[in-house]
Amino acid sequence: MRRMSPPRSSTAYWKAATVLALAASTALGPIFAGKAHAIRIFGMRFFESAEEQVQVLDPVNYALTFEPGTDDEELREALENASQLNQDQDEPVSGDLGLLIKARDDRERLLAALYEKARYGGTVTILLNGQDIDSLPPDPSFPDGQAVPVTVRVAPGPAFTLGSVRFEGDAAGLDPATYDLTRGARADSTLIIKAGEQIVVDLKEQSRPLAKLTERSVVADHATSTVDVTIRAESGPVAPVGALTVTGTRTVDPNFVRDYSRLNHGRPYSPENIRKAAERLRTLNVFSSVTIVEADQLAPDGTIPMNIQVSEGKHRYFGFGGQVSTTDGLGLQGYWGHRNLFGRAESLRIEGSVDRIGETTDVGGLDYSAGILFAKPGAFGPASTFTASVRAAIVDPDAYNAKTITAAAGAGFELSPEDTVSVGAELSWADIDDAFGSNSYLTAAIPLEYVRDTRDDKLNATEGYRAMINAKPSYEIEGQTFFSSFETSASAYHALGSEKRFVLAGKLGAGTLVGGDELSDIPATRRFFLGGGGSVRGYSFQEISPRNADNEETGGRSYVNGSLEVRIAVTDTIGLVPFVDAGSVSAGTAPDFSDIRAGAGIGLRYATPFGPIRLDFAVPLNKYPGGTDYGIYAGIGQSF
Repeated sequence: MRRMSPPRSSTAYWKAATVLALAASTALGPIFAGKAHAIRIFGMRFFESAEEQVQVLDPVNYALTFEPGTDDEELREALENASQLNQDQDEPVSGDLGLLIKARDDRERLLAALYEKARYGGTVTILLNGQDIDSLPPDPSFPDGQAVPVTVRVAPGPAFTLGSVRFEGDAAGLDPATYDLTRGARADSTLIIKAGEQIVVDLKEQSRPLAKLTERSVVADHATSTVDVTIRAESGPVAPVGALTVTGTRTVDPNFVRDYSRLNHGRPYSPENIRKAAERLRTLNVFSSVTIVEADQLAPDGTIPMNIQVSEGKHRYFGFGGQVSTTDGLGLQGYWGHRNLFGRAESLRIEGSVDRIGETTDVGGLDYSAGILFAKPGAFGPASTFTASVRAAIVDPDAYNAKTITAAAGAGFELSPEDTVSVGAELSWADIDDAFGSNSYLTAAIPLEYVRDTRDDKLNATEGYRAMINAKPSYEIEGQTFFSSFETSASAYHALGSEKRFVLAGKLGAGTLVGGDELSDIPATRRFFLGGGGSVRGYSFQEISPRNADNEETGGRSYVNGSLEVRIAVTDTIGLVPFVDAGSVSAGTAPDFSDIRAGAGIGLRYATPFGPIRLDFAVPLNKYPGGTDYGIYAGIGQSF
């Protein structure tokens, strides 16, 4: 009989925090390689030494009175955020002169904030120790031993609107409304600046690399509270990409950099292509910086020369992580890698993990995994990547115990910036103990996949969608069984309002397994299960499954699942996400929806440069008898 694992309780989901540990070890690896430095997480400082604390010479404290002069919450918040005197009021400045300099800089910042909110008639008055900063001597002196009184007084004035808007020169044929400049609209300076910048971009997208603004004037009429805007642009000649040089490489082949950028000589010039080329080179992870610089004039042949400036980072890296759970014990992971194995950004990564330490005293009862992964970008042309891997694992989810070894190789091809296809070959051996007893499988497969991705941000999308369809024809050699899996999913995102504080996100997925006379002919690792942070939150990993008479999970031949989230930005860094997930796994090749399981909950998001840190709490709306009561999930990036 198969050894049954105890049900995983909700506390096991703290294991998901390993994602954070691994990410932290990767991001902070360079810090621990040398002298330790302070880091700031959630506004708190860690590992700070006394030497790192900033020493302020001749410290002067001040007591601030801030009068924004408005009840408009949006304007008040903008002014408070713009004022460094307000933001830093708990920190001393260096000397009396330092306070005066800070106050003068604050006035300019506050005036700029007023212009950004179309308040062109506003005034800012700042008093230090009761005196206007314009009346103070160049080197002021304030009483010692007490905080200097500082008053910031803002009179915002009325919001100005747009009057006449004229595009002249080579911009004359463009429609101001396309750039959000319409008569009667609020005349925020940011809109006017953005319009001018976008006009230049649009002209450059016509393969005119020397396009530039020659005039951008704003005339305010204080009697009518309107502004008249004039923008003039010069497009310059049409020119294709010319000579492309590469500087800064040491061990990376510069010819590879040139080819992989796909900025081919003679190709039409495009700022978007240049941006994507730089992004493409950064994703190789061999460069610490990538900058593409255009010449300021055309070459004699009428082309625009460019220079790709790179700086190579460290090619060898290693990291480690860990997690602990009352049900799963202690888990440890480690990895070593090389990002530039043969000089053309080939990557090699060796990784391994041990889990359930402490849960069992039997060394043979621990979970193990190890793998070697190789990737060669540009293997079959600049738009391709070859990958190969060998992985081995001993895993023990509730539904089965499996020992597996899998070798795989494949290639991915970028058809366009949004479309990719991949094809590969896979051979997997598995020794599985599940509801059908103990069985061995040797399975060959050909994975095929197509993905279309139009999301504006892969880790935190606010617009666009991602659609995927894959097929995996397979042949189980020992049982001489043909079977195939087919899966598809689509997620979509839509932001409400110009500030994108509310984002609606939804996802649908489905899959089916065809072939094989009996379900036991298909390895348990290829059958369908749902539950956990990646599908239906509130349930444990693989808890949603058809079951036999002994209430053992068997896995299914088909599934359908969906998720709906409302992502609410409370501040620029903190977000709340109420969500609901639902799914059904069926024994037949077509879903019968006889057992639909749903979970609901709320999540917390904390924005970081590498994606939002995610913490979700969910409960099952129709739990299994004796099943999970709730789940807590942690990770980096949105749930989908």
